Amino acid sequence: MTEHSGKPAGAELNPRDFDLFEFARSEREAAGVVRVSQLPRMLNEVPAEAPDRDTAFTWQAAGFTEQELQDNGTEGPQPYLRLAVHGGAWLACQRCLAPYEQAFNADATFRIVQTEEEADEFPLDDDEVEVIVGSRHFDLVDLIEEELLLALPLVPKHEVCPEIHESLASGPDGAQGVDSVDDVPEQEIEPEERVNPFAALESLKKDGPGSKH
Repeated sequence: MTEHSGKPAGAELNPRDFDLFEFARSEREAAGVVRVSQLPRMLNEVPAEAPDRDTAFTWQAAGFTEQELQDNGTEGPQPYLRLAVHGGAWLACQRCLAPYEQAFNADATFRIVQTEEEADEFPLDDDEVEVIVGSRHFDLVDLIEEELLLALPLVPKHEVCPEIHESLASGPDGAQGVDSVDDVPEQEIEPEERVNPFAALESLKKDGPGSKH
C-alpha cells in the first residue's frame, strides 16, 4: 500500500483505522489494493463456480476542505473525501446462469460531518455529493465495499452469453424454449462509458464539490 501527497506523508495510512478529519484537513492522499476476500458482502455476490473468487480492486482517496458557511454565521473549512475504486469481480449471469466478470468504476465525493443528525439534515437532492459521518477511527474498506455494492448491476449478465442454460432451452415445464441466446428477451441497456476514475483526482483542487458544469 502506498501513500503520496504534496505534503509530508507521515505515518503510513491504515485504511481500517485512521483519523478521517485529519486526513481531510491535511489534504492527504492515499492509494492501495483491497481483495474481494476482505469484503464479505461482496464475496456473497460471487458465484462458487467463478474462475477467481478473490479478485482485487485498486482504490485512491484524497482529502480536502472547502470554505463554507458555518452554523455560527462565519465561514470555515468543511472537510471532504474523494474516493475512486476500480477493478472487477465475477458475478452470476441472470440470463444463462454462468459466471462472468463485471467491471467496476466508482468515483464519489463525500461531505464529512460529525454526527448522524448532521447527515440527516443534508439535502437529499444533491447528486454530486454524498454525506458520511466521519470518525477518528474511520474504516475506509467498509466505505469501499458500500460503494461497490451500490455499483452492482440490477440484472447481472453477459453482453453476449456463451451458451443457453437448459432451463431456457427447454422451458421450466419441459415445453420448448428458445433456440438461441438472441431469442432471450432482455431490456435495452444503454452502454456505459468506461472512464478512469483516478484521472478525476488529478483535478481535485480545481474541481471541488461546489463547481458546476
